[in-house]
Amino acid sequence: MDLNHQIAALFVIGFSGSQLIASAPIVRDIRESGLGGVVLFSRCLHDPDQPGNIVSPDSLRRLTASLRSLRPDPPLICIDQEGGAVKRLAPANGFPDFPSARQMAAVGIEETGHQAERTAALLADVGITVNFAPVVDIDRVADNPIIGALGRSFGNRAEPVSDHAAAWIRGHRKHGIISCIKHFPGHGSSISDSHLGFVDITGTWHEEELQPYRSLLDLGLVDMVMTGHLFNRRLDPRYPATLSSATVTGLLRCQLGFDGVVISDDLQMQAITEHYRLDEALCLALAAGVDLLLIGNNLMYYPDLLPHCIAAVRSGIERGALTTDQIACAYRRVQNLKKRQRINANETHHS
Repeated sequence: MDLNHQIAALFVIGFSGSQLIASAPIVRDIRESGLGGVVLFSRCLHDPDQPGNIVSPDSLRRLTASLRSLRPDPPLICIDQEGGAVKRLAPANGFPDFPSARQMAAVGIEETGHQAERTAALLADVGITVNFAPVVDIDRVADNPIIGALGRSFGNRAEPVSDHAAAWIRGHRKHGIISCIKHFPGHGSSISDSHLGFVDITGTWHEEELQPYRSLLDLGLVDMVMTGHLFNRRLDPRYPATLSSATVTGLLRCQLGFDGVVISDDLQMQAITEHYRLDEALCLALAAGVDLLLIGNNLMYYPDLLPHCIAAVRSGIERGALTTDQIACAYRRVQNLKKRQRINANETHHS
């Protein structure tokens, strides 16, 4: 596998439109470069007059089938479908409604398991393979604008958060869907939103926020971990978690023992873009131990984003900012995840 293909496999990128046309850059990126994954949105934020990727169930099935048809080794097809405030599949585009994590937890663990299976069955039906959920952030700050205020947490203590997240993941595995726990090392204690700028959790973050990760790792239930763009001087005095070797490699991999796929939160969020050029952020994240780089390509849209990113990473290797060994290691983790997902999906399909 040549270096360009290995690098391309480490990106999950968004694209415009609800159907594929042969000349679309995303078609080239998947077919020729071997792009690792795509992320789907229900709205086009850079041009609100355009439709998002998701306009109806039938349209979405056609879109995901087209994406899968481009390569024998198809890309991961990813979505944020937590329920509540964060759902790309919603009544507005012809899908059933889904409750938030807080609403599920208020009813009980069986409700979370039931809603997880409903969610995963729907995702499998429309051809989606990865759900960027569940949130395992602990609801520690009442006025947290992005977790607590939106009801995205299962609770204000580690134990119920861990228990409900486990039920959610098991429900997804029954339907062959990869889950992703987020936002490492914990967004629940923040008092600001990393979509909008720099978030410093140094004074509010607590060690307890790692407990859901420990519990789920002990149960063998972690498919993928998403980092938050969260700055914690006690963990790394220089970089936010996504770009921090001390946090990703030191804490998550070495201390907690996770050897699976780590994905960044969207690198177009302002917590990153206000402080780092994209080329620099890509190299720092990969050097930190992140395997998949998520770029929504929705807040701002660049048709030739992947070729630019491949060139940026190659340049980083040439100047010694990261190594080909780090690329190979990330590539291996991503390929193992894809292989497991295909096996799980086949077993689910035949059972």
